[in-house]
Amino acid sequence: IKPDKIAKVGIARTFQNIRLLENLTVLDNVMIGFHLHLKSNLASAILKFPNYVREEESIHHKSIELLEKVELEKCKLEKAGSLPYGQQRKLEIVRALATGPKLLLLDEPAAGMNPQETKDLMNFIQKIQDDFNLTVLLIEHDMKVVMGICRRILVMDYGVTIAEGNPAEIQNNPEVIKAYLGVDANYA
Repeated sequence: IKPDKIAKVGIARTFQNIRLLENLTVLDNVMIGFHLHLKSNLASAILKFPNYVREEESIHHKSIELLEKVELEKCKLEKAGSLPYGQQRKLEIVRALATGPKLLLLDEPAAGMNPQETKDLMNFIQKIQDDFNLTVLLIEHDMKVVMGICRRILVMDYGVTIAEGNPAEIQNNPEVIKAYLGVDANYA
């Protein structure tokens, strides 16, 4: 399925490796997410037809509002590539939010982050879950992130589901302990 078709049914995703347009501004990166819903065609854009101009103004306004909501408005005119790593990750998630998803897939969002960036990311993900009424599917190896964010966890071992439950159930599941810590692990 093509990415635009996936986005149109309400699914957005981010990747383990950040995929921002680094030479564009923070604002431009967010506006790109909103362009999925643009009704005007290329000719309207080139000729600057009134409908296109109105749509573009609306997208600009919505992008600013979204940046304000996630506290990135102060850097809206900075190049995306100049942001610190943690803010680049946040911006990538914001661009995905601009598509208007019901389901947000986050692939290793904490990869490469320092402890403070990870903590900030966890707070951010919890905030957007609530503020945007989103279902978030998190693929993550950092167990502090998983246990700190997720209400339900599904654990796989070599592609096979071995456990499903809330964080406390997963932490105490013998199959999970065996698969990820080993049977001879010292738990003291």
